Amino acid sequence: MTYAADNFDTLPRMPPWVTSGRAETPEDVAFLSGAALNHLHLVLNDQNVPQTLLRARLALRAADASMTHQGRPERASELRDAVAFLQPNDSPGPAGEVYLSWRRAIERPVSVNALHRALSDLQPEQIATWLDAGQGAPIPRAAAVLQSVIKERPRDPATAFVLADAALAQVLGWSHVTPLLGLSFKRGDLRKSDEGLRLTCHQAIIAAVAEATRQATDLTRRASRLRAVAPKLRARGAEEAVSQLLTQDAVAPTSLTSLRSDRAARRFCDRLVELGAVRELTGRDTFRLYGV
Repeated sequence: MTYAADNFDTLPRMPPWVTSGRAETPEDVAFLSGAALNHLHLVLNDQNVPQTLLRARLALRAADASMTHQGRPERASELRDAVAFLQPNDSPGPAGEVYLSWRRAIERPVSVNALHRALSDLQPEQIATWLDAGQGAPIPRAAAVLQSVIKERPRDPATAFVLADAALAQVLGWSHVTPLLGLSFKRGDLRKSDEGLRLTCHQAIIAAVAEATRQATDLTRRASRLRAVAPKLRARGAEEAVSQLLTQDAVAPTSLTSLRSDRAARRFCDRLVELGAVRELTGRDTFRLYGV
């Protein structure tokens, strides 16, 4: 397979009328959200898009949004740090636990067992019950799941959004959870009535698909660049290290064990930065993280 630098130009483009903001009735908003989901379905089936990496980046974005919903101050950079440098038996803290839940939710094909792994404090039977809370079209069903979970766990919006996105993936036939619904919600939105919450979910999908499409285009371009320079990398274990960078939001050199030593891994990452294939994400001189 070849990886042309302009592969990202082949991605389907979002019609501008979908995000024009001209919807005046709930029916208009529902129509536009359906069009947005149809567009995202095409993106998620495009072989040029690094799907695992896209889900990982959206999971970080969803965890960041979850912090806002909970009134916590942690942002994406702090969430990355909370998880990237964990040692065995370390606690990631409350914010890190939320991020880990999102990461686990997207890693495996969507199922009750996979969601139990992500949300280990919930029983599988409870997860299954919540996933069946809504019926009908994708977004009303996801909104019903969201409302059901929030009603019973009002201080746990992250779990509610994980399960709502899982329900959305199931009804759309997507193999994995794709974080979407919580990305543009405001804290007060979760207190809305049934009808108000459904409308907000439709609006949130439109905004989230626009963001996911931008991320997909950017990551496809960056991943193509990394694949293009990969043959120039002579280090033993380079292929496995590149694979990690193509599937994970952020990588600490110490996690690139295929490169045999921390020093070799740091040199490898810095070489990729020089080649314009990855970015250093922290701006620090030590405890650095790298990503596409």
